[in-house]
Amino acid sequence: MGSIVKSFVHRVDRYAADVEGGRIVAGPLVRLACARHVRERHAAAKKAGHPLGLTFYEAAADHIIEFFEGVLRLPDTLDPHGDPVPFTLTPANTFIVGSIFGWRWRDGYRRYREAYVEEGKGNAKTPLAAGIGLYGLTMDGEQAAEIYSVATGIEQARLCWRDADRMVAASPDLASLIYQSADNLAYAATYSWFRPMSKEKRGKSGPRPHFVIFDEEHEYADAVVVNKMRAGMKRRKQPLSLSITNSGFDRTSICWQHHEHARKMLEGVVDDQRFFAYVCALDEGDDPLVDPACHIKANPNLGIIIQQEYLDRQVQNARHIASEENTVLRLNFCVWTQAHTPAWNMARWRQCGQLPMPSAGELEGVPCYGGLDLGQTDDFAAWARLWDLGSQCVLKMRFWLPRAALEKYPDRPYVEWEKAGILTVTEGDTTDVDLIEETILEDARADGIKEIAYDKRFAHQLAIHLQGAEITMVDTPQGFPLNEAIRSVQKLIVDVALVHGEHLIMSWQMDNAVLRPGRGKQVRLDKEAAKDKIDGPCALVMANARRIAQPIEQAPVCQMVVIG
Repeated sequence: MGSIVKSFVHRVDRYAADVEGGRIVAGPLVRLACARHVRERHAAAKKAGHPLGLTFYEAAADHIIEFFEGVLRLPDTLDPHGDPVPFTLTPANTFIVGSIFGWRWRDGYRRYREAYVEEGKGNAKTPLAAGIGLYGLTMDGEQAAEIYSVATGIEQARLCWRDADRMVAASPDLASLIYQSADNLAYAATYSWFRPMSKEKRGKSGPRPHFVIFDEEHEYADAVVVNKMRAGMKRRKQPLSLSITNSGFDRTSICWQHHEHARKMLEGVVDDQRFFAYVCALDEGDDPLVDPACHIKANPNLGIIIQQEYLDRQVQNARHIASEENTVLRLNFCVWTQAHTPAWNMARWRQCGQLPMPSAGELEGVPCYGGLDLGQTDDFAAWARLWDLGSQCVLKMRFWLPRAALEKYPDRPYVEWEKAGILTVTEGDTTDVDLIEETILEDARADGIKEIAYDKRFAHQLAIHLQGAEITMVDTPQGFPLNEAIRSVQKLIVDVALVHGEHLIMSWQMDNAVLRPGRGKQVRLDKEAAKDKIDGPCALVMANARRIAQPIEQAPVCQMVVIG
């Protein structure tokens, strides 16, 4: 490795050599990316030149590096004088931007038209992409350049654009050149602009991107916007399509396709000379929940931008909350996980079952909230009552099932549950809604229930009847809007603060529940992917949504009045 360092001393080369030499710890695909760079540097250095006519122009790499470090300022970080500090590139980020902009064809145009960067959350991918977008806007010599920050929703798209907007305001050299307005950065010298765009908000006319930044590509449900933007690049001489992302879980997504293409290209399975990839990943056998030494493989800016303390907290969450494990592995450690994770820590749930159940007298006057999952007409209906004692919550459940379901599933313990008195079986093929309504009304009056959460798609008429009886009913659609309520239930269970009395049906259904992740760390209960019925957990989460929606009571303010 010593000869490599002596031959090639550029910052991009030094990073590649340090990774190859083991002086910088990196994952398998980053090691391959660095080996590719070193290999082709040697090929280009031969007397005959690179067989494909490729050259690494150090001056071109230096140009963008100097743009970042000499022009761009970071508005969130101030020096001792109160001024925004320069955007100093980390070694990994130097390798990324230097590689993308340094490698050229014989005609001088950039080699890479597509770049795919997959890193752990918190490594500042978005500010880096924003800086690249500003470079394309002002420094690339492109007339009428269109720069886009693209995402699944306009607010996500604005995150990258907003970083660029704030950098312009903080960077004196740019502030005098770029006109800033709502969702637009305009560079009049070349009639160019930088704008956010989403799949939902894309304009009617076809875009002609010079640079396009696909932010959080793992969230893209399809490739429609990616294909549209790339199709608009056809007349540009050296366009750039930059995808920045965390790892995902959907192995049918465009992100997974790019991940796999990057892997195959770096491993030499496919040849793609216009595709740059910097893909963080763990080695086989690495366990980031046990060994922090491997964390840097997914977080190349560890200790510079992202700190070990933050990752340690994520690991702690993953260990204590079962549903957090896949999310932490995916977002923080670049592991492509399965789509679903267990919803609850069942070991702690069982501990909650050992807590003493308060008597009816002890619960009298305690705030109580209800959750109703009526579900389908031929299936379980679940009714949850949740008392808030402050330090603990108490849960009581009721379940109903039509007689036809017992015949449909003879191998399930429905008959035993009916005999035990924990399941009410109604006659006929469908749920007896009138009986459920009558029971809820009795419970609501006896327990002084403040609010009942329901889903109007299945319980609209029942809710109208209960509202007529002066019961407060709150329409509570299921899905990602219940993310906070789900997290709150998880915490109650982990803290062993949910008294439930070991209800057999509820324990069975809690064990069935799985979560589907959404944007960021949002989750929802997934009935389709659950191992079996989860009507009870849905009712619990709905009741808890009403509990946590209540305003926090403020302590009375005492005033001292001095007379005389």
